[in-house]
Amino acid sequence: MSEAPRPEPPPLGSDAPVRPVPFMATRPARLVLCLSPLLLVGIWGLTNRPLLYEGVARLAAADPVWLLAGIGFTCLGWVAASCVRQGALPDRLPPGLLLASQFAAGAANHALPAGLGAHAVTLRFLRGRGIPLDRATASLALYSLVKPVAKTLVLLTLLVASPAGRRLGDLVPDGRTLVVVIAVAGTCAAVVVLLVTVVRPLRRPVTGLLRTALADARVLHTRPCRVLALWGGAAAMPLLQACVLASVGAALGLPVPWTHVVVAYLAAGTAVGAVPAPGGVVVDAAVVFTLVAFGAPLAVATATVIGFRVLMDWLPLLPGALVLSALIRAKVL
Repeated sequence: MSEAPRPEPPPLGSDAPVRPVPFMATRPARLVLCLSPLLLVGIWGLTNRPLLYEGVARLAAADPVWLLAGIGFTCLGWVAASCVRQGALPDRLPPGLLLASQFAAGAANHALPAGLGAHAVTLRFLRGRGIPLDRATASLALYSLVKPVAKTLVLLTLLVASPAGRRLGDLVPDGRTLVVVIAVAGTCAAVVVLLVTVVRPLRRPVTGLLRTALADARVLHTRPCRVLALWGGAAAMPLLQACVLASVGAALGLPVPWTHVVVAYLAAGTAVGAVPAPGGVVVDAAVVFTLVAFGAPLAVATATVIGFRVLMDWLPLLPGALVLSALIRAKVL
């Protein structure tokens, strides 16, 4: 029996359809993407062994009831983040996958500073849901804008309603320092405006992004459910994080009232939250300093912040990396 002749490949330049690359050809790249979160977790754990050991040792002797309460507030924080993400976009997203993506985004935040890891994961998720790039990017910009605004409004409300505001008066920098800070912020804003105005390749994408963001913001604020998800979730996120800190403080016997701990966390985070440091190192130092100013012993305040990071970041790190790998394997990201 003669063997059937094999079809010859089409000549170069012909209009014959090109067969797609099979999935097996992309398997190594997908495998690298799936394993990279776990590799980052291992590297982070090796480089932060003393902090990890001290935090776990402190929490081992803490009150387990308050620690469970802190874990509950941590889980509610991912729900609030999902609400803000949904509120920043007119399109409806699948709630389960959205919550899973935000849980995975927490692990990605340890690789990149200033929340870039979470934004990258969310952008991949939105693109996988069929959201155009400009609208997905506009939703990230709206999310990044609403969060600090809502946090500042919550802080101002607590300062007016709580006597803790008077204790913060000693921490406010003098007039010379405030002038320097305002001058630096104004210079940075002027440089950004100048670059967008002068550099033509930047002008078109930036103006297009602003146009899309404003259009989506107008549409979102005509829907009460989106307004509640956007602003309510953005206000709940810092309060839930502060409740995690207060729960850890109660578990460790921190001699500072609950409201003072919440105000201390919001004030420290608002003051130095814009510093692009992975893992919130600068914010943690500011929280310790503020708790000490409220009368807490330095050792207990430091242990409280370490325990806060254990519940907020270190404990969910490995599960978040596993979820991130699973989402990549399922082609959700």
